Amino acid sequence: MDWQIPEDTVPSDFITDAQIRSILGKPPATGAWRDGDPVGRRQFAHIGDIAFEGGGTVPDARIAFETFGTLNAAADNAILVAHALTGDSHLTGPAEPGHPTAGWWGGIVGPGQAIDTEKYFVVAPNMLGSCQGSTGPASIAPDGEEWGARFPFTSIRDQVSAQERVMQQLGIRRWAAIVGGSMGGMQVLEWGVTFPDRAEKLAMIAAPPISSADQIALNSVQIEAIRADPLFHDGSYYNAKDGEGPHSGLALARRMALLNYRSPTELNDRFERSWQSGISPLGSGGRFAVESYLDFHGNKFTRRFDANSYITLVEAMSSHDVGRGRGGVVEALHRVSAVSLVIGIDSDRLFPVEDQQVIARHIPANIDGDEAAVISSRFGHDGFLIENELVSRELRRLLAL
Repeated sequence: MDWQIPEDTVPSDFITDAQIRSILGKPPATGAWRDGDPVGRRQFAHIGDIAFEGGGTVPDARIAFETFGTLNAAADNAILVAHALTGDSHLTGPAEPGHPTAGWWGGIVGPGQAIDTEKYFVVAPNMLGSCQGSTGPASIAPDGEEWGARFPFTSIRDQVSAQERVMQQLGIRRWAAIVGGSMGGMQVLEWGVTFPDRAEKLAMIAAPPISSADQIALNSVQIEAIRADPLFHDGSYYNAKDGEGPHSGLALARRMALLNYRSPTELNDRFERSWQSGISPLGSGGRFAVESYLDFHGNKFTRRFDANSYITLVEAMSSHDVGRGRGGVVEALHRVSAVSLVIGIDSDRLFPVEDQQVIARHIPANIDGDEAAVISSRFGHDGFLIENELVSRELRRLLAL
């Protein structure tokens, strides 16, 4: 699975599904990385059998990861970076065989960057249940077929447990820091509570201590969009004739998500009520530019992700409750002993600043006392992926301590 949209031929705000298909051809049944595809910069850790928190076991699980920089002799300069829902291990670097997109945090991680790979050994694992090399629904089960919808319900705690096994295999006794945003921030928080002695510092960006009913509702409609696609076939679509996978349902789920990742201000300022190619939306075939934008990103997404994995990971986000079985959120947060940085984004409508303020008030070693550090951005939740200068400023504060 290797594709790349030529940047000089695609005006990303104004492209239709038909144009994408004319450039790239029909998408495959799944955008998952599969054995036999170019490995790229991935490494693999075989972490043994995984027993899931909600029940079920997967034998001989595997986590794909990438590393950047060099582990020192004392093995005390390692930083774990946890990716968001649709991210992967390709933290920085170009799009190339095996990696359909460029690194998602290249403005934060690298030589001389906030997370300086000349100083730190950075580990970026693809989370358990995802589809870019780690064991997930698109992986082959013991019966020789893809796990599909049979893959066990996966929680944030399951994902962190898998990451901890990678840590053991790499010979790292304690992380210098663990950093992540959004779903990755949930994992950072879970690390701090589950393994309080395994990290010196934590940075949680745009993440909540618990998924609210509102957030779970947003997740549920995305899941149903995929399941309602007639080509989903109850999750058994991998060997469908002519690659007929649930592209429409997955693209629709992605469109829904984007509405929560970006802010109303950004969408209004960027698109207003403009329409594509000067065609009036009042006539037949007319199309608002913002609709074209959502279509482009939804359909491009189907070429690098798997529908079953999307459901698995969205359900993991909904399961997030750092206080589950620990006496509640406040009691759980009191377990965090690492020096911590909590970052919120003022325009985030997915995980609003109030969520980060709860974390900031109750973890003992927050560098900003009872407050979260708040970044001002017009980009909404996606600000942690876009506002490199602002995010870097905050991370440098933490890592300098």
